[in-house]
Amino acid sequence: MATLEAHKHISPDSGKPTILHPNFNPKIRNWKPTDPLREEITPPKDRAHFADPDKKRLLSVATATDLTEGIGTLLEGVQLSQLSGDQLDDLALLVAERGVVFLRDQDLTTDKQVQLFEHYGILDKHPAQKSVRHVTIKGSSSDHRQDSVYTPWPQAGWHADTSFEINPPSYSLLRMEEHPPVGGDTAWVSQYGLFDALSPAYQKLFEGLHAVHTSRLQYDTILDLWGVGPNRPPIDTHHVAVRTHPVTGLKAWNVNEGFVTGFAELKKAESDKLLEFANWHIHSADDHLVRWKWAVGSVAMWDNRAVIHRVIPGKYEQGSRRGVRTTVFGEKREYIV
Repeated sequence: MATLEAHKHISPDSGKPTILHPNFNPKIRNWKPTDPLREEITPPKDRAHFADPDKKRLLSVATATDLTEGIGTLLEGVQLSQLSGDQLDDLALLVAERGVVFLRDQDLTTDKQVQLFEHYGILDKHPAQKSVRHVTIKGSSSDHRQDSVYTPWPQAGWHADTSFEINPPSYSLLRMEEHPPVGGDTAWVSQYGLFDALSPAYQKLFEGLHAVHTSRLQYDTILDLWGVGPNRPPIDTHHVAVRTHPVTGLKAWNVNEGFVTGFAELKKAESDKLLEFANWHIHSADDHLVRWKWAVGSVAMWDNRAVIHRVIPGKYEQGSRRGVRTTVFGEKREYIV
């Protein structure tokens, strides 16, 4: 955290870093993104639509074990690198239904992972990503509660990958290349479950709202903390707060802690209070949660339209956690079946 601009400006009274508005941080104020904002696209048809409804082609070569009632399935006895296109389609349906699917001891390389994931659509490029093919995922062993005093983005917050995009991602796959023996777990929460857990009155309330998703907080934090510049300008988008999943037809809550700052149809005080409830609702959802202990060679594939996730902060050695994530574009969030 010593790289934060705030740590270079110390209050003579408290001895603590002075909190600077982002516009006064020269790294943020002077950065010029190299790429333009994206325009909406129509992605290829979701591969889960081509799946066998019973997923027989996949389950004839693999064993699936559900880890909780509503989210998370462990797939054993198979190498992703050996699956046929039909079996990958069945996997997409399993992921859409269960939210996240886990595998261990996979033999994928980065090149093979990229090639495999291109089966699912057009590869996304994260705003801080140098390669158009994948992004390197690390962990954090700093105190995220203290970090939030000096940098605006909740780095340990629950989120769906880049949900602020006009075309937010559908599927993501993370393969772990290096990992500490303890710590650095990732947890996922079902957005189907989050919607179902609401009272009918609150379900109706959220169904009438658009959530305000923004990349601005992450944009500022990337520039200040990560030492790299986002390749696109920050963006604000309004996506329906409840969406119908295009594959399963289930209603999914579309609110997350990492990128949602309020609700478009509400006044400021109303929006702030509802967002406070929304974040509480996520953090109290242990009955719709699955937590995964990583090892080198482990893989998780999830559906950003059906789940949100977060890396669990820990005290493991900095630099001891590294994974490769591939992601593909999904349809615009307003899509209704």
